[in-house]
Amino acid sequence: MDQEFAILRQVSLFNGIEEAGIQEILECLDSHVKEYNKNRTIILTGSEITSLGIVLKGSVQVIREDIMGNRMIVASLGEGEIFGETFACAGILESPVSVIAAEPCRILRISIKRIVAPSSEACSFHSNLITNLLQLLARKNLYLNNKMELLSKRTIREKIMAYLSAEAENHHSSSFEITLNRNEMADYLCIDRSALSREISRLKEEGIVECRKNYFKIL
Repeated sequence: MDQEFAILRQVSLFNGIEEAGIQEILECLDSHVKEYNKNRTIILTGSEITSLGIVLKGSVQVIREDIMGNRMIVASLGEGEIFGETFACAGILESPVSVIAAEPCRILRISIKRIVAPSSEACSFHSNLITNLLQLLARKNLYLNNKMELLSKRTIREKIMAYLSAEAENHHSSSFEITLNRNEMADYLCIDRSALSREISRLKEEGIVECRKNYFKIL
């Protein structure tokens, strides 16, 4: 549990709150931890969202499917990252996305209702929690705006280069590893898997990028 508290101290929801305060918050909000095997569904499209989730171990993917069964990866989240907070706070009755365990994982679930509508016995750190939640929602909104900008690119090459440029910026380096395999990358960019592979091969041939498996370098 000490390792998990080390992760929680890095979670933006608990900014400015020490470990003892985090423990008090978790008890106050009646949180619980659940384990999921790889490919298990954590949230199913159409189900009610009443809590946010924090990844304590492993990773998850937020997935959206259209009526034709085409899949798009909205986000890939690792340890310390949060999902479900936007929809839960918005009061959406049915989730528009699914959340799937990309590998065996442990998820901390926290009731949104207990956060936004605290009881008279709410812990002393609750105001910090509300402030952090608002900042978290604002950052998630910026992320979705950036994702929309990426998907608005007209060509496959533009989408790939926009994605790789964003990853390079996040890693503060022109050399980096991505968390997505080719199928997942195609789903994330909403393009055909074969078309993605062909365009990456062209980028390599033209000396624009180097890559092997999940490693990329922008030249």
